[in-house]
Amino acid sequence: MLSKLSTLDLSYNSLKLPAYSNFLKLTKGNMRSLVQNSTNLKQLHLNWVVIQSTVPDILVNASSLTSLQLGNCELNGEFPAGIFYLPNLEVLVLNGNSNLTGYFPTFNRSNFFKELVVAYTNFSGQLPSSLGNLHSLQLLDISYCHFSPLVPSSLGNLTQLSYLDMSFFFLGPEILDSSSFNGVSNNFSTGQITWSWVGKLTRLHLGNTGIKGEFPSFVANLTRLSTLILMGNNLQGEIPGSLFQLKNLEYLDLSSNNLSVEFDQFSKLKKLKVLRLSDNKLSLQSKPNLGATFPQLQVLELVSCNLTEFPEFLKNQYELSYLGLCYNSIHGRIPKWLWNATRETLITLHLAHNFLTGFDQDPIILPWQNLNSLDLQSNMLQGTLPVPPQSIRNYVVRDNNYSGDISPSFCNLNYLQALDLSNNSLSGMLPRCLGNSSSLEILDLRHNSFHGSIPQICLAENSLKMVDLSNNQLQGKVPVSMANCTNLEFLSLGNNQLSDIFPSWLGALPALQYLSLRSNGFHGMIGKPATNHEFPKLCIIDLSNNAFSGKLPSNYLDNWNSMKFVDDENHQIYFRVSPTSKRSNTYADSYDVPYSITTTAKGVELKYDATPYQLRLIDFSSNRFEGEIPAGIIGNLRALHSLNLSNNALTGQIPSSLGNLTALESLDLSQNQLSGSIPGNFAQLNFLAYFNVSHNHLWGPIPLGQQFGTFLEHSYQGNSGLCGKPLSKKCDSSISPPPSIFEEDEDSGFQIALDWYVVLPGVVSGLIVGVVAGNFWTSKNHEWFLEKFSRKRQPRGTRGRRGQRNYVLI
Repeated sequence: MLSKLSTLDLSYNSLKLPAYSNFLKLTKGNMRSLVQNSTNLKQLHLNWVVIQSTVPDILVNASSLTSLQLGNCELNGEFPAGIFYLPNLEVLVLNGNSNLTGYFPTFNRSNFFKELVVAYTNFSGQLPSSLGNLHSLQLLDISYCHFSPLVPSSLGNLTQLSYLDMSFFFLGPEILDSSSFNGVSNNFSTGQITWSWVGKLTRLHLGNTGIKGEFPSFVANLTRLSTLILMGNNLQGEIPGSLFQLKNLEYLDLSSNNLSVEFDQFSKLKKLKVLRLSDNKLSLQSKPNLGATFPQLQVLELVSCNLTEFPEFLKNQYELSYLGLCYNSIHGRIPKWLWNATRETLITLHLAHNFLTGFDQDPIILPWQNLNSLDLQSNMLQGTLPVPPQSIRNYVVRDNNYSGDISPSFCNLNYLQALDLSNNSLSGMLPRCLGNSSSLEILDLRHNSFHGSIPQICLAENSLKMVDLSNNQLQGKVPVSMANCTNLEFLSLGNNQLSDIFPSWLGALPALQYLSLRSNGFHGMIGKPATNHEFPKLCIIDLSNNAFSGKLPSNYLDNWNSMKFVDDENHQIYFRVSPTSKRSNTYADSYDVPYSITTTAKGVELKYDATPYQLRLIDFSSNRFEGEIPAGIIGNLRALHSLNLSNNALTGQIPSSLGNLTALESLDLSQNQLSGSIPGNFAQLNFLAYFNVSHNHLWGPIPLGQQFGTFLEHSYQGNSGLCGKPLSKKCDSSISPPPSIFEEDEDSGFQIALDWYVVLPGVVSGLIVGVVAGNFWTSKNHEWFLEKFSRKRQPRGTRGRRGQRNYVLI
């Protein structure tokens, strides 16, 4: 049957009917079988089908293929270069496959490409001069790739090109000085590019390419242009009047430059639908009648434009889908006329980081019928939470003054993906149904005053990736139903009043990277894990300020492979939770959330608003752990950056295997009962910025060199046997270590025998003198002797109060 198939289009198809469901997925090997059996296939369109494999090299034999579209398929490996030579191929779309590598080969004049799209891939190498042989090319998108910034002059041969996207193709300020854009040629790094063909362009994307100077004059020749994107460059000065003569312009993005203009000028662009002018020097003193003449926009973005009020012309904008006015100085209330104008059209409303105090008439239910994304964070909003419409996906009102409880109506929001109510004054009990939505992925309720128990989360099918309930007044136990949160990456329950044993069943969560139970009433011993695969992706764990007891959980530590090595192939900068891409309106934004954590490291309490992806951290401080530090196991956690075992009752020696933790930046073993010396190989820890072993029973010399020259005296105080810099006590070669019941050495038998040979003569002579002197001893003299010469036990350094820390915000 498949041998006769000529067209297969599964693009954008879903497993379920609702618009927000998951996309189709091909199991391993199915794509190869599909191509192998479809010998007459001309069009293969699998955009947004999850493939998660390499592109089968058998495709190089698909000689009938005219269109191959594999956008956003999670492809990996190297793209077979032979596919570029398929004799009939006209359309090749590979965008959105960030792990797909490849390069452009030498193109022949026989190639008939009309569309070539490799945006958002890992394609690299140099653009070949033979690119100019693609005379039929109409669309070229090489944005957000890793090509060498050398543009061949033959690009000017592409006379049929109508769509060019080179965004984030960094050409450099010297290469792309706008003064060289004279309408005829531009001197790139490989010579002169003739711009005689630019008049045919309808879409030009040169965002974040390093252009500097005045607005490029050649733009005036682009009379057919419908889309112009120059955002993220270093353009300066006045926007020329010639721009406003481009009567076909529909999409204009000049964000993040240093341009200035009178806002009224844009009313001349009658076909304009999308206008993005954020981070520029705009004058928004609009004329009184501007609203009647301004084009009907679908997207307006004026972030960081020094606005103090809502622009008046918005009263007449009846088609607006996206409104972004974040990071301005807008005061007062959100006007009712904005509701009336956009009630049926508005999909995204972003008003974060202003000085808004509320809505006109404070609606119980927000009026926008199709609203997908609402971001009102960091304002001065107060009163009760307004309930969003059924269509909402992202509801973000963090850092405001909302009070009262959460309406049960929030449980009926079937498409809700992100609910962020953190840092408000909300109270009451959490709704029982909260967290059982099949669509909810981000639940952030930290820093409020919620009380009662945690609801039974994840009772049914769920998508939760992040749950942060920290800094509330929640009580009771961690619900066992959370073992069903199989997508959970981030769980923070710290600073509550929970009382429970260690929730070991969380170890079965395959994606969990961050776990914080800090500052609660957790207690008891942490036993052995049920399997050898518990917490397989855990990178950060904070159990500090609880009442855990028994030995350190060495069996768990041995399972934490993500602390043994860092995935260098993942180029993430920060830990973040990204909601799954869902099909929705073009102008609906997703809500990307970085991990925001508070932990104790380097001797102070640190707050990370965005947590570095490479960070690996263990904090078991201020508990009741006892016994020895498991040397062989903890020394394998070579990716660890911070280890805090302070304020426990640990005994034994400091393992020299800790010297294997070459990435370690902070090590706190203070306020324990550790004995022995500080291992000399610690001097090899080149990144160690904080070290504290104070208030133990350590002796011997402090290691010299490297980072140990930077640690101050308080790092060692409370250890009377330590000597050497920075302490005033100098090390004497005759100093011998004090006896310790915790020490055992393989040569101890030889040492004891040697000591008897040396000490025995003194013992015999002392015994004779003692017997004779004893005849003259009295009871009173005995008491005097005890008072004068008995060895008093030195009091141990006072242990710090639990939970008492310095606080540093970074």
